[in-house]
Amino acid sequence: MKKIRNIAIIAHVDHGKTTLVDKLLQMSGTFRENEEVGSMDSNTIEHERGITILAKPTAIDYKGVRINILDTPGHADFGGEVERIMNMVDGVLLVVDAYEGTMPQTRFVLKKALAAHVTPIVVVNKVDKPSARCKEVIDEVMDLFIDLGADIDQLDFPIVYTSAINGTSSLSPDLSTQENTMDYVLDTIIENIPEPKYEEGSLQFQPALLDYNDFVGRIGIGVIKRGKVKVGTMVSCVRLDGSITKFRIQKMFGYYGLKRVEIEEAETGDIVAISGLSDINVGETICEVGCEEALPKLRIDEPTLQMTFGVNTSPFAGREGKLLTVRKIEERLMKECERDVSLRVVPYDQESFIVSGRGELHLSILIENMRREGFELQVSKPSVIIKEVNGEKQEPFEELQMDVPNDFVGGVIENLGGREGIMENMANTPSGVRLNYTIPSRGLIGFATEFMTLTKGYGIMNHAFFEYRKMAGGFVGERKLGALVSMENGKATAYALGQLEDRGTMFISPGDEVYEGMIVGEHNHDNDIAINVVKGKNLTNTRASGSDHTVVLKRPRVMSLETCLDYINKDELVEVTPKSFRLRKKILNAEDRKKALRNNN
Repeated sequence: MKKIRNIAIIAHVDHGKTTLVDKLLQMSGTFRENEEVGSMDSNTIEHERGITILAKPTAIDYKGVRINILDTPGHADFGGEVERIMNMVDGVLLVVDAYEGTMPQTRFVLKKALAAHVTPIVVVNKVDKPSARCKEVIDEVMDLFIDLGADIDQLDFPIVYTSAINGTSSLSPDLSTQENTMDYVLDTIIENIPEPKYEEGSLQFQPALLDYNDFVGRIGIGVIKRGKVKVGTMVSCVRLDGSITKFRIQKMFGYYGLKRVEIEEAETGDIVAISGLSDINVGETICEVGCEEALPKLRIDEPTLQMTFGVNTSPFAGREGKLLTVRKIEERLMKECERDVSLRVVPYDQESFIVSGRGELHLSILIENMRREGFELQVSKPSVIIKEVNGEKQEPFEELQMDVPNDFVGGVIENLGGREGIMENMANTPSGVRLNYTIPSRGLIGFATEFMTLTKGYGIMNHAFFEYRKMAGGFVGERKLGALVSMENGKATAYALGQLEDRGTMFISPGDEVYEGMIVGEHNHDNDIAINVVKGKNLTNTRASGSDHTVVLKRPRVMSLETCLDYINKDELVEVTPKSFRLRKKILNAEDRKKALRNNN
């Protein structure tokens, strides 16, 4: 048996997990001196947003030990992956920011780790920050461990202090003790994380993650719990329903550095990817033929949010994208389901599908990927998935944590009261007030934009799924202000926009093309109004003195994809194309909208 350590790196978003893994790879001699060093976050959207979306395995050889490392997503929308990864590892590095301390997703990922009874190591990162408060942060971490019911062994966690960005580490919180090495982290892993348990017996391998390849179909990624496996061997797959499917292992991959390396055989404790069964699923067990013995099934988090994805029906359909048909959209969504076990897709009508996921970020990243691939589609407002348990309607609730400057606390509290939020705690911080709430997920739809307005951009908010609870009363999550809706087709003119500016905030600029039913701005009041933004100035033969002034317009509000999804109401859609996001009414014609409103009332 070769010496192995299997660990996962877990943390809140932006506490430095991926930077730490990148530095461990660079400073452990994993790359040749002349080799170009990349990053664990290889996906374009991961680079742009600075977040990890897909869990990724890598490996380091250090002092004769193979250390397999799984970099995990920090956002709660991808928490299902974190939970399944805990079945692949024997320990975790919990990375905590030396200033921010424990945050909602720190709690979320640590809860998953403690429930799986893996060995924790705490890494206090960003100790080089002038605002670092290492001792207080360790106290917060200890309180969190106790609060989550950690046992005596788990409470006796080792601590390493690092500045991953600078590649320094030490075992002391004193900044002067930091050394230009990551050996303290690697030595702590070898000394404290147990080796994979070795059992005598036949093969047992369970995929915890999926990948997809057009040539071989699904690829199952997991750890070999027992026995050995070779390429070309016939094996049995014990399916989730208990049935057995035999198949031949076509290819097998291991991981080293940032590469996926083709290998011929692997044994207990190795993290590998196996192909050969085109519909392999998370939680199934691969065994030797005749020795079928299933491992316990892995729990897969159920979706909490859904929205419709449909064919783009706007007058501008087909101008910017190449993939427009319902068949192409269906193929792409089904392909995504092959890789993402937390996604559900069901047909809604002839031209649209209900897509369910773990949260707004989960679904918006799918939309963003499709847009970049050349798709055009229209998507609805996200809505939460209501469950019925013992005759009682239940909805998802989330833990919400906000850091708010003192001047804006009153407005935030008042707003959350109208969204059925329940305040759990309120504490002073050096920069203002920290508010902790439990709130229905639908109360958070549209709140991010309002929160930034309420705090003038100075507030910080984080939230994570908490549990399903009895449905909250009251009306939650609709936009209060109405929309300015175009009544004509054409190009917006500076003259028309200048005349209409006092009606509200514009989303478009002069020269932008619009169509009837497109939302071009936000009204100052709670009703929608139809406006003409393409109207030109009447030209006459006479020029009056001083009448030709240059029109100076306010800058339009820039709407990102997430902002658009947050913003729309139930009777509205977001038109998504490779170049644009447009807001529109479901019913484009103004008269038809009025009739529909009268019929609904």
